[in-house]
Amino acid sequence: MFMGRGCRYAPSCSEYTADALRKFGLWRGGWLGLSRILRCNPWGASGYDPIPDSLPADARWYLPWRYGRWNGAHLTDGQNGR
Repeated sequence: MFMGRGCRYAPSCSEYTADALRKFGLWRGGWLGLSRILRCNPWGASGYDPIPDSLPADARWYLPWRYGRWNGAHLTDGQNGR
């Protein structure tokens, strides 16, 4: 187990991805899940991070990386576990 048993975020990355897939579908939810999994690293943020209520206004199907939140900047200091 390279990553260990503790999860940096709540909900866990697998729960987050499953919720994103249910809410936004395979394409958009998959990109949201991928961005969350890639954020989950020793140098990433931590804390409470639910799926967004809506997708970014500039996100388009042909620009799928815009769906994801690729860093922890959206977490406020109160939410960030650091």
